Amino acid sequence: MINIYQPSLGKEELKAVEDVFKSNWLGKGPKTDEFIKSFASKLITDQMDSIGFTTASPDNLLTISSCTEGLFQAIDLYVNPGDEVILPSISFIGAANAIMSKGAIPIFCDCNPRTLNVELSHIESKLTKKTKAVIVLHYAGVPCDIERITNLCSQRNIKLIEDNANSPFSRVNVKSTGTFGDLGLWSFDSMKQLVTGDGGMIYCKNIEDKSKLDKLTYMGLESKSGYSNTIDQKWWEFDISSPSRRSITNDIQAAIGIEQLKKIDSQLIRRKLVHDMYTNTLKDLEWLDVPLELPPGNTSSYYMYHIQTKDPNDRDKLAKYLRTRGVYTTFRYYPLHWVEYYRPLEVGHEHLPGTEYAANHTLCIPLHQGLSSDDIHNVIKSIKEFK
Repeated sequence: MINIYQPSLGKEELKAVEDVFKSNWLGKGPKTDEFIKSFASKLITDQMDSIGFTTASPDNLLTISSCTEGLFQAIDLYVNPGDEVILPSISFIGAANAIMSKGAIPIFCDCNPRTLNVELSHIESKLTKKTKAVIVLHYAGVPCDIERITNLCSQRNIKLIEDNANSPFSRVNVKSTGTFGDLGLWSFDSMKQLVTGDGGMIYCKNIEDKSKLDKLTYMGLESKSGYSNTIDQKWWEFDISSPSRRSITNDIQAAIGIEQLKKIDSQLIRRKLVHDMYTNTLKDLEWLDVPLELPPGNTSSYYMYHIQTKDPNDRDKLAKYLRTRGVYTTFRYYPLHWVEYYRPLEVGHEHLPGTEYAANHTLCIPLHQGLSSDDIHNVIKSIKEFK
């Protein structure tokens, strides 16, 4: 079976993990600090002049046990019970669960039917006096309408959370996605472009927010016990500011991440090559649509490649046919406003035409740097032979 997602791990990652084992320090420690610094150097937060860029400060970043946990922590930080949070219906389910766990209300908005990305007008149509935050997703690695959405949230004093799980190194006019809003989240799970087995990263624009999350992600501890305390203290004593969870990562994951960062540029180049091969060979098929071209100035991380059948009856048939040919496919993400669990809220259940078109016509096909030339040929050949 040709996998739709697949990591690329090798002897470098094994050696890095071996070194951590030999150090006898497996928990969060020096390798985690090194990983944060290396990751920060990849994030462009501003353009200084015609040739220089400002990268993120490690002081604004912290690792997290998963991107999902990061969503829960972000909602805990910014949202109160009864608040409304706007998010695209085509989003990861963890975002809606995080909102509901706080006693807040998820307000599902529409998306562009072709890009599956949220646009400014979709969010504007859902704004109320109760709106406290907006969560956006950069679908498939392609940046959403983030500049205009950022301006809107800033003007309305609404917190903006970027779910950057699809788009770890995407950019808009050189600025990295994930650094536009108040808080950005990355995922390093086993299906992403950069993997550490699991885990993620949080970027906070405001250093005070990061300081609060440092405590929220480690049981609400006001002062860490152990090696971080001075010898003059009783280092086994502690206090907490709020009851919370333990949501940190460890040096094993960080060691893998450091090696993955060394490879990420070449892997993204390979993913773009696969993406372009699909587009160039499938664009003339009359019965399907390929992804739209990137807007000028935008850079993608090429997480997913989605085709859309013009006849909705063909989508499921195509998925089943490709599976018989050894090609695994899927659709991301099932619309949240169709999930029965959310229906008692009686919000966001009206017709969302762009979302529903996308959900009935879209199929994601294999896209990762591990695809061989034969794999790519087989995927293309199988799609062409469907009709």
